Amino acid sequence: MTGALLKVVAQLVLLLMLAPLVSGFIKTLKARLQMRRGPRLLQSYSNIHKLLRKGMVIPETASWLFSATPYVVFVATLLAGLMAPMVVADTPIGLFGGVLAVVYLLGLGRFFVALAGLDAGSPFGGLGSSREMTVSALAEPTLMLAVFTVAIGAGSTSLAEIARVAINQQWRFLAPSQALAFAALFLVLIAETGRIPVDNPATHLELTMIHEAMILEYSGPYLALIEWAASIKQLVLMTLMINVFWPFGLSATWSPAGVLAAFGWLALKLLLLSCAVVLVETANAKMRLFRVPELMAVAFTLGALALISTFLF
Repeated sequence: MTGALLKVVAQLVLLLMLAPLVSGFIKTLKARLQMRRGPRLLQSYSNIHKLLRKGMVIPETASWLFSATPYVVFVATLLAGLMAPMVVADTPIGLFGGVLAVVYLLGLGRFFVALAGLDAGSPFGGLGSSREMTVSALAEPTLMLAVFTVAIGAGSTSLAEIARVAINQQWRFLAPSQALAFAALFLVLIAETGRIPVDNPATHLELTMIHEAMILEYSGPYLALIEWAASIKQLVLMTLMINVFWPFGLSATWSPAGVLAAFGWLALKLLLLSCAVVLVETANAKMRLFRVPELMAVAFTLGALALISTFLF
């Protein structure tokens, strides 16, 4: 019992502390590539601390849903992170659900944010909520197809079992189905985290924003929880990609030496994937909204081809 609790606490601390660092690194690197000074590496921690100390302004038209949403989103995202393998294949609460539970928990947070955007009574909130649901309706099936591709190879939908099989069969990342599924999941990562070319996380223009429009009425601790949850969600999706498709360095057991080495590999793989995200954002412009479904259709096609190729090869 004590060992299981320590595993939960260890991964919980890793999620809470590492997620803002990854977000800060992406922002800093993007600014450097654009010849800007940009924020410092640890600015995300300062922003969260500042928001937690500020007061809040709650719209008069908002109901209890507006106040409950930050807590629901934060807890649901943390639970999804505890079900995903980060440094060890054996997830802390993997017995309570597999990949389907992770997808549904992330979807639950998105659903509540969209409802809160409508609940505030702002026209921008409704605009962002409708756009978010459109993107998610195309991104979630692609996410399912990509993960089912590796789940079929592992013979289980448990992320812990998928990670263990991936460790024993590291050559599989060269298979066509794995490459197609990875490409599809990378496009889902761009869409789910609201990055260029799907969305621009730094904009507040009503004609282009999606995620920012839904949380425009939030401030203070509520906004801190939502922003923190968004960075954790980004970390969870990135961790799923690198540990399912690139299981190099992932430890099979919770041994001190194995965990320390696995953390070093995790940091290196997150660094490489973050650089890829920044390169995509820097080399592309924001898409017009009606072009986003075309991009997600490409991701869905890649996921479908990945799933079909598992039966062909």
